Amino acid sequence: MMPLKKNPSHVAKDTALFPLFKAHMGKDLHLARIRLICLFITALCKAKSVNFVKVSAAFDTPSLASSCIRRIQRFMAEVELPMKLVSSFIFKSLPIKGKLILVMDRTNWKFGGSNINILMLGVAYRNVAIPLLFKMLDKRGNSSTEERIDLMQDFMDWFGTERIDCLLADREFVGDKWLKFLNRNQIRYHIRIRNNFKVFLPRKQQYIKVSHLFNAVKVNQCQHYRHIVSLGEELCYLSATKSVVQGKVELLVLVSFNKPDEALSYYRERWQIETLFRGMKSSGFNIEDTHLTALDRLEKLMMLTMMAFIWCYLIGDYIDTQIKPIKIKKHGRRAKSCFKYGLDYLSEVLLSGFNKLNFCVVQVLSCT
Repeated sequence: MMPLKKNPSHVAKDTALFPLFKAHMGKDLHLARIRLICLFITALCKAKSVNFVKVSAAFDTPSLASSCIRRIQRFMAEVELPMKLVSSFIFKSLPIKGKLILVMDRTNWKFGGSNINILMLGVAYRNVAIPLLFKMLDKRGNSSTEERIDLMQDFMDWFGTERIDCLLADREFVGDKWLKFLNRNQIRYHIRIRNNFKVFLPRKQQYIKVSHLFNAVKVNQCQHYRHIVSLGEELCYLSATKSVVQGKVELLVLVSFNKPDEALSYYRERWQIETLFRGMKSSGFNIEDTHLTALDRLEKLMMLTMMAFIWCYLIGDYIDTQIKPIKIKKHGRRAKSCFKYGLDYLSEVLLSGFNKLNFCVVQVLSCT
C-alpha cells in the first residue's frame, strides 16, 4: 500500500482574502485575528455549514483539525468583533451606491432548551436581501420597539439617513412609538398591518377596521385609500390588495409614510429577506447546525457568516450578469438565487482548485 504524501509546508499561507481584510480591519484587529477570520470564511464556503468540526476540517492550514477547532473556540470566546466594523465592510461591498431599500425581519430557531432569536436589517437587491446588521434578542417572540429603534439608529449613525430609500417590514413591526420614530426621522416605510387593525378617520371622526375600508377590492386589484388616517397618534396612508393563497382570498393592507401609490410595488421586495434566511440556513450555511447558545458568541458567528454571504452573493451576481445567466424555469422563476449560484461556484473553486470561468473570485469583494 502506497503511503500518503506528507505536507512539505509547515507554515500556513495567508488566504487570498487576507490583503483585503487587512486593509479594512488592520487598524482594529490583530493580524492573527484577521487571518482566522479569512480562514473561517473560506472554510465556511467549502463546508457549507457553521459546524466547527466541518469548518475546521476545511481550514487551509497544515494544523490538525483539533487545533483549528481550539482556535475557532478561542476567537468566539475572547475576541471582540465590533458590529460596526463588519457592517461597514459589507456596506462598502454593496453593489448599490444610491439609496437603499431596507428590509427588517426576524428569524429564530431552537437548540435544545435555548431559543435563538435574531432581528435582522438587510438591503433588498436583485431577489435577495443582503444582511447588513442585526441584534440578538435574549428572549422568545417579537422584538420590542426599543430594539427596532436601536437597529435603525445604528444604521443612521453609521451610514446616514440619506442613504435610505424606504423600509419594508411585516405585521410584527407596527406600533405608535415605532411609527413616530420613523416619521420624525422622515424615513419612508411600507409596513403590513393586521386586517383587524383599527385606524382613526379624521374626516369622519371615527375609528374603523382597515379591512372595512377595502371591502370592495377585488382579487389582484390594488387600491389606495384617498385620505390620510391616524394610526394611534401618527398620520399615515393605507393601501391594499387581495390575492388567492392556498385557495383562500387574502387581504394585504399596508401603512405608509407617504406615496401610497408606490406601496405595493415596493412591498413586493420584502420577500427577499426570506431568501436571505434560507441562504443562512438550509440552502446555504446551515446556521442552525451551530451548538453555540451564548449570545456574544452567536453574534460573532453571525457576523462571520454575513461576510461569507456577501462574498458568495457578489460572485453569483457577477456570473449571472457577466458570464452565464441563471436559468429561468418554465414557471418563470429563476433556478436558484444569486447567492446560491455564487456559493456553489465558490465552493467548487475552493475544493477543486480549478477556476473554470477564469475570473478573480476575490476581486468582486474589493470594497470599491
